[in-house]
Amino acid sequence: MSKDVIIACDFPSKEATLQFLDKFTGRKPYVKIGMELFYSEGPAIVREIKERGHQIFLDLKLHDIPNTVEKAMAALSKLDVDMCNLHAAGTKEMMEAALRGLTREDGTRPLLIAVTQLTSTSQERMQEELLIKEDLDKVVIKYAQNAKEAGLDGVVCSPLEAGKIHEACGGEFLTVTPGVRFADAAKDDQVRITTPEGAKKIGSDYIVVGRPITKADDPVSAYERCLNEFLG
Repeated sequence: MSKDVIIACDFPSKEATLQFLDKFTGRKPYVKIGMELFYSEGPAIVREIKERGHQIFLDLKLHDIPNTVEKAMAALSKLDVDMCNLHAAGTKEMMEAALRGLTREDGTRPLLIAVTQLTSTSQERMQEELLIKEDLDKVVIKYAQNAKEAGLDGVVCSPLEAGKIHEACGGEFLTVTPGVRFADAAKDDQVRITTPEGAKKIGSDYIVVGRPITKADDPVSAYERCLNEFLG
């Protein structure tokens, strides 16, 4: 599995999204479609971006009872995305159900990864608001182990945790890491972050980068900088 930079296309409309992607003349970056765009435009935007030749990470973070998640994943599998996700907190039973729903009759399916803890979650917030008293690293690794045991391909985690997850779950278990910022950029609402170069050293397989690229004066140059720092 080759490493790559995934651009988070967190735009409010189809028009804004396609206008952004049109800047990448002759290039087809891997893109993430999240809740904002999907809820605004529906499955049609996924199909259109896929028809343009982009790989797609559909980031909807499903979390419900196993039966509901299984049926939802069966519907999403028809969109022919390359990767999708759910919350590991939904338990192994839910993740196993998701895998069944996502797998098509011919045995093919997108990659399925589980969110461990959001990169906006700090140790303090996890303990005081979620009443999870264990260390954040321990919780993240346990959730990753649960995902692996359920048959998933990897997890979404902070880049700071990617190396520890590979140690616990193996080098082939994917780490997809948001919370990546250039050294000279704002942190925004992220807490557990690093740079593209830092994510490379720690062992991230994919980095998901949004505002440092989408809000840049020159998004294409920002994307190329990200590629160079992460893959170069």
